[in-house]
Amino acid sequence: MPPTPDATAPGAAVPDRGRADACPGALRLHTADDGALARVRLPGGLLTDRQAIALAEAAEALGDGELETTSRGNVQLRGLASHCGAELAERLRAVGLLPSDTHERVRNIVASPLAGLSGLSPAPTADVQADVRADVQAWVRELDARLCASDWAAGLSGKFLFALDDGRGDVAALDADVTLIASSDGTRLLRLGRATHGHPVEAGQEVTAVLDAARSFLDALRASGRKAWHLREVPDLLPDGPVPLPAFAGAAPAVGVLPAVGALPAVGALPGVSALPGVSALTGGLSVGMRFGRASAAQWRALVAASAGELRLTPWRGAVLPGAPADRLPALAAAGFRTAPGSPWERATACTGLPGCSKSVADVRADAARALDVTVGGGGLPVHWSGCERRCGHPAGRWVDVLATGQGYRVTVNGPAAAGAVADGADTAAAVSEDTVDVPAADAVSVDVTNEEMAEAVAEARRTTK
Repeated sequence: MPPTPDATAPGAAVPDRGRADACPGALRLHTADDGALARVRLPGGLLTDRQAIALAEAAEALGDGELETTSRGNVQLRGLASHCGAELAERLRAVGLLPSDTHERVRNIVASPLAGLSGLSPAPTADVQADVRADVQAWVRELDARLCASDWAAGLSGKFLFALDDGRGDVAALDADVTLIASSDGTRLLRLGRATHGHPVEAGQEVTAVLDAARSFLDALRASGRKAWHLREVPDLLPDGPVPLPAFAGAAPAVGVLPAVGALPAVGALPGVSALPGVSALTGGLSVGMRFGRASAAQWRALVAASAGELRLTPWRGAVLPGAPADRLPALAAAGFRTAPGSPWERATACTGLPGCSKSVADVRADAARALDVTVGGGGLPVHWSGCERRCGHPAGRWVDVLATGQGYRVTVNGPAAAGAVADGADTAAAVSEDTVDVPAADAVSVDVTNEEMAEAVAEARRTTK
């Protein structure tokens, strides 16, 4: 699932941002009921096989032996001893996963996980004959390096998000603070917060434009005396651009074998982006899903074994293995990954719940897993199980809200409103989820069910179309 949208909309009450955010990092550990938690930023979700193995080894040696992917393509280690911070940092530095102590929490960059692999190719015109595909991975590396080298960038919130979209409209739909959107005709647009119009960006100045926007945000806050973590909380501070933006599909990569370029239609792409039959210059790979974004160290090693040397974690809690051959997919299925579409587990998420979070009133992941395992067929609306009113980690857009009540669950058929009131209480739960919490709309239709009734009620709610 994509990151939860901050509920602030133009004209809505802005949360109190006069304090620093409490987002955990690799150096700032968060104390949870199941031990300390570390969040390792992975710009673009990118990992080499060596880095992935180092994370698995850290999870086994220092934590509970599992790795948890987040809605920004980062990785969390749980069950850590409170005194292991120095050893964890040393392990991360050794493989290049902690390039900056001062900036490690602001390296929040999501990127189109299929960029350069599948689905998009340039649409030639009389004026545009050259290959103008955006090198999104190069943008990720440059942005990360320049962020870490910029003193001012340390002033950004640990929640501030950059998105680099290759034109298919996947991560552009996440409503990041600063989004760079490519088009196959070589144009690039910069979107600020939830703006409906973008700013044209000169070729070769893409990363500079992204950094300038983030710095302008901090400068405008300082000049106005206002406090905010996100651009969308103060939309009046920076002007919209002149170019209308399309609707963005926000589609996650389909699980299974990724077709080569030209075999996959461009979903939600900008005008000028198309799929061309017979183009095979770029490779495909494999795409898999993880149950609730969690994988054991053994499963993690299976991912590495199936890869061609690179992993890309997605904001939808999955993994893309660029260039991995199709004959490695059965091994991933045997390891417990989702490798075929049509499962009820598609677009199903859950908060940490008991025993990891004391605010939860139920072991929501265990309850959700039982419900999903007895459900036949997939599809329909996204669904999210929550152990308390915070609803940490819920998806953006329309979704089915399954809230633990202590006596069972409340299933909200129409889902929370995307621009409802903000429930911005204690830092811990919201910070750990990387998300801000929405509340149900006043006219949402809900039904209270027992655990035994939940699977049928959720399946019916997911089929809701009105």
